[in-house]
Amino acid sequence: MGDRKARKDRKYDEASRNGESNDPDGNGKGRLKRKEYEQRLRKLHIELVKLQEWVRHEGHKVCIIFEGRDGAGKGGTIKAITARVSPRIFRVVALPAPTEREKSQMYAQRYFPHLPAGGEVVIFDRSWYNRAGVERVMDFCTEEQAKRFLEMVPYVERVIVESGITLLKYWLEVSPEEQTKRLEARIEDGRKIWKLSEMDLKSYTHWDDYSKARDEMFQATDTAWAPWYVARSDDKRRARLNIIEHLLSKIPYKDVLHENVKLPKRHVTAGKQVDYPFKLVPEVH
Repeated sequence: MGDRKARKDRKYDEASRNGESNDPDGNGKGRLKRKEYEQRLRKLHIELVKLQEWVRHEGHKVCIIFEGRDGAGKGGTIKAITARVSPRIFRVVALPAPTEREKSQMYAQRYFPHLPAGGEVVIFDRSWYNRAGVERVMDFCTEEQAKRFLEMVPYVERVIVESGITLLKYWLEVSPEEQTKRLEARIEDGRKIWKLSEMDLKSYTHWDDYSKARDEMFQATDTAWAPWYVARSDDKRRARLNIIEHLLSKIPYKDVLHENVKLPKRHVTAGKQVDYPFKLVPEVH
């Protein structure tokens, strides 16, 4: 028994050194196992579909913003939210770098056309808060422009909320050790290498600068009408579940009654062949 416990302790210590702690967030709960995660996520997906039907039925407007450092888990969280809902109702917006024309516009102007209309949920994978984060840290804007943005954006968001849009803002907080582990995994995995841009590599060296920019952003824009919600994301599975639970709690959706669905009868002629030279996909698997 003692030997088994010693082996378990050594395994835990090794995992901790490799950034794989069983308790990454320090909440005493340990990492969530995949089977339990998938079971919980399935139930939340059902609730997200109920939310979708209510939003469509009531013509409600929802805007969800996700911000955080590179590797914080924004993309995975958004995929978890949208996996079982309609892309026509849940729209994901991830804008590229601004064009020269967009650079000459009023800042944040290019984001406004993407705000939700009635019956839509829009999710921003990074948003107008680029100005308070990457643009400020990497000198893509002046300090005066960044401070002006922080002064102005609470008033803009108040107008958004008063127009009838439910605005939810999430910051995913990842530790430096976990961020390093995830960015290294992108380098080693051919499926993820596209996620690691030259800008990500440059940004990686500015941890303290990003922390300072984040804190000033919270100080200026964490308002009563558009508060920031912070999710610890070292355990990605727990973060996804916690965020979905939270956003569902912030929208007063209800079940929408539907008529019972029943497939109608149809007739299929057995053995009938279609005389056409289809180009079939080779069945190599």
